[in-house]
Amino acid sequence: MSKALSLLETTVGKKVVMALSGLVWFGFALAHMAGNLQVFLGAEVYNNYSVGLHAMPELLWLARTILFVAFVLHVGTAMRLVTQSAAARPVPYRKVARRKASFAGLTMIFSGLTLLFFVLYHLAHFTFPGVAMGAYEHQHYTMVYSNFVNGFSIPWVVALYVAAMISLGLHIYHGSVSLFQSLGVSHPRRNAAIRQGAQFFALIITVGNIILPLSVLLGLVR
Repeated sequence: MSKALSLLETTVGKKVVMALSGLVWFGFALAHMAGNLQVFLGAEVYNNYSVGLHAMPELLWLARTILFVAFVLHVGTAMRLVTQSAAARPVPYRKVARRKASFAGLTMIFSGLTLLFFVLYHLAHFTFPGVAMGAYEHQHYTMVYSNFVNGFSIPWVVALYVAAMISLGLHIYHGSVSLFQSLGVSHPRRNAAIRQGAQFFALIITVGNIILPLSVLLGLVR
């Protein structure tokens, strides 16, 4: 136990925590997107999907607990790494070499903060307490199709979601590449494939989630 705690106090240990907690949320992002894409199958299917989730409260709350713990670990560890890095080098370099850094890597802190506030907003919008952003009444979870259509009929709400999903894609891409590095799996022979895989999944999740609000605004789902 003491060795494990000592490892968690190291930079390597913190990065492993970041990688594993991020992996939990990556899996959730895929599952959440797949579930929400059922909206294209119609109101009955989508409403039944929501009812089915709430029909298993024990599993639902177990998943929520795991996600909450992973969220706290991910955000808390990220903050500790940032402050630790700043404290270790109070005087910045005169010239910062950024030629090898990707845009996703350079904006990792910004995308992380964006997603932090977006998760809180998204929960308030659709889960608890469920806030109607326009002239409609938020419905119970048995009528989520109505919430979906009404919620995404508002252009500024759609714009907010699209911006957040772009940040999510950038965060997933850089985080996926960093995950293999943190777990010691990266290798020069595999790094190109790792980057391509990270780009693929980041693109799938970004596009899949952007399609959802745009489908309402464009009249594909009504």
